[in-house]
Amino acid sequence: MSAPAFSGLELLATAVVLLDADLRVVHANSSAEHLLATSSRALAGHIFCTLFTDAQPLNAKLREAIERAWGFWDQELALTRQGGAVLALNCLVTPVEGPRGARLVVELRAIDQRQRIEREERELTHAFANRELIRNLAHEIKNPLGGLRGSAQLLERELERPELREYTQVIIKEADRLQLLMDRLLTPHRAPHVGPVNVHEVCERVRSLILAEFPEGVRIVRDFDASLPDIHADREQLIQVVLNVVRNGAQAIVGARKRGDDAPGTITLRTRVARFVTIGRRMHRLALELQVMDDGPGIPPELRERVFYPLVSGREGGTGLGLTLAQAYVQQHGGSIECDSAPGRTVFRILYPLDATKAAA
Repeated sequence: MSAPAFSGLELLATAVVLLDADLRVVHANSSAEHLLATSSRALAGHIFCTLFTDAQPLNAKLREAIERAWGFWDQELALTRQGGAVLALNCLVTPVEGPRGARLVVELRAIDQRQRIEREERELTHAFANRELIRNLAHEIKNPLGGLRGSAQLLERELERPELREYTQVIIKEADRLQLLMDRLLTPHRAPHVGPVNVHEVCERVRSLILAEFPEGVRIVRDFDASLPDIHADREQLIQVVLNVVRNGAQAIVGARKRGDDAPGTITLRTRVARFVTIGRRMHRLALELQVMDDGPGIPPELRERVFYPLVSGREGGTGLGLTLAQAYVQQHGGSIECDSAPGRTVFRILYPLDATKAAA
């Protein structure tokens, strides 16, 4: 249990370690526990630099910071943990007069974490801009579509030759298809209807739908953590998220087989608890992690960076909206979705903070 004086540090996604005048650990927040793979209680009282095998230069800088009461910023610092793990870090040291004799605040941020946060922020900005563009475009297209369809219906009534009505029917059906597409583009702007949802029931529903849609050639394996609690989410939106991602994998597998590729055809739905997850610069102690894995041909390299962009599809006849909608729904729930793909293994990783369920409720 953290002391009340340090409770505010537990809200930070950055690893923070407080050191006394002897460079012994006074306190480490949850992010630091995760980064250093050691509990705060076990760290307390240890000389900080002895946690690493190659921290002599850092130790000299920390002692100078104590003596001169000044701070420093060390970028791209490499430290090897006892046990062999190498940490690539940015390190900010600030002198303080804190509780329990704390003299230095050491902030550590893994460089890969910073890069991931920056990538998430870029993706959020792109997603928001794309959704606004598509929403405005959809509104502009919907208005003339109604007039186009109505005019075709009026024209059909005036035609004396029945065979000519085939052409007006083409206009009407294509207008209806475009109207449905516009409705799908505008769907993410509906406010979620939040309630208790069991993620495994959602996965079972999606599994039954996919097996009915692809009766041959696709096998779905369940790897569930039964201890996961219910989350507060929009059930229909969550079903749509998982369905879009799983269907994407199934279509890739079936398409590969039609081209003559020997794809095993297995999709795995895996649920776990993820600990100390950072989403949008906020650290969450616990999060639901849902992985959708398939052994299909993978996403083409030229599309991997744009897989969540609207109207981007690697499949002939695809609308390029399924993953865009999935990303929009996940972000509405305060979560994140990312993709890692290579031939023979594609993984979509969906994270939903479990501490967000109370806020959503």
